[in-house]
Amino acid sequence: MTDSTETLTDLLSRELDGLADAYAEHCGQVTVTLGPDKLLAAGRVLVDKLGFRQLSDLAGIDYQTYGAADWQTNTASRSGFSRGVERTMPQPDERRGDIPARFAVVYHLLSLERNERVRLRVPLDDEPPLVPSVIDIWPSANWFEREAFDLFGILFEGHPDLRRLLTDYGFVGHPFRKDFPLEGHVEVRYDPDQGRVVYQPVSIEPRVLVPRVIREEAEKFAAQAADDGSSEELGNA
Repeated sequence: MTDSTETLTDLLSRELDGLADAYAEHCGQVTVTLGPDKLLAAGRVLVDKLGFRQLSDLAGIDYQTYGAADWQTNTASRSGFSRGVERTMPQPDERRGDIPARFAVVYHLLSLERNERVRLRVPLDDEPPLVPSVIDIWPSANWFEREAFDLFGILFEGHPDLRRLLTDYGFVGHPFRKDFPLEGHVEVRYDPDQGRVVYQPVSIEPRVLVPRVIREEAEKFAAQAADDGSSEELGNA
């Protein structure tokens, strides 16, 4: 931890006394972890006392399968390649111990007066995940919260207009969740008999994605390796 981040952490720990659960520093930025019930109170302190008046970003996170690098293996993986078709996801007690909740909302704050940044992280383990809206503190959160609701299904209590932002109104599910199927749930098509667009179950068959092998290049490299081996044998003769 650098001197500047250590100073900021000390300041935050004094001003947010009793509101924050943990402090961490990574890549020169301080992250404050706190519960959803303390978010609004902490936000007021950050704005009124510390000058973090600008919310530059807000994002949802789904930690399901976090740390499970099943594709990076030379042996049979824990879930197998069939997980691309069969929706077998880790249960909450199978997540890494340092991830206390499946979902989280992350707030990136900037203080122009102090020329400093701070990150808030709010873990959410409810279904659906619920957190207070911060629009009254940072008005720029409006569309950020709508985006997180649309993509992750995170509900922002008190938001004046919590509608989908990127998907259409008839969309089923939340596409950035780790358990959302690759092919989706429904598809749209124009029905000439009804004279309108209709929804129907997806017609795409789920398939497992495998690494592509370019046969021509593989054969070229194999022939080149064979030639190199022959040349080495002649040189040793």
